[in-house]
Amino acid sequence: MIGAERTETDYLDGMRGHLATVRMRLVEKPAAPDQLVEYTRDNFVLSDFDEVWCVTDVDSYEREGGKVTAALALAKKAGINVAVSDPCFEVWLLLHHEDCSAHCANCGAVERKLRKRVLAYDKARLNFRHFAGGLDQAVERARKLEPGRNPSTGVWRLVNAVLERE
Repeated sequence: MIGAERTETDYLDGMRGHLATVRMRLVEKPAAPDQLVEYTRDNFVLSDFDEVWCVTDVDSYEREGGKVTAALALAKKAGINVAVSDPCFEVWLLLHHEDCSAHCANCGAVERKLRKRVLAYDKARLNFRHFAGGLDQAVERARKLEPGRNPSTGVWRLVNAVLERE
């Protein structure tokens, strides 16, 4: 489940195409992190899948009643993996091109940095080719970031899970 409208889906779909042997079912459900996990738990037979992941951003959700914290607790009970990016998924994309360890004010700040590296970056039409060559570097850079801090991303765990199945 992807808690966004396009960027994350385009990336994962592009990765799936790049790694032809991996099967994924991608479902978009723009929602707060806790609602995303609840929807996943309530609408899918989790045992039908090898792994189930929810991909979400922190954005302002944590300040709005701890929705990320609630999502993580609910996911742990339900056996759902969660890849959280703080402040947003674009941190993961930026890590394909450079280290990013300084606090990011918001998603707009991350996007501005990303556009300096990927001139053709379009949030609504992400092209995986702009990121494929930096996949291993992104995983290594993301591992070094402290989970739950800004910036951070758990997308590397999802990518590792996919790469291990290839």
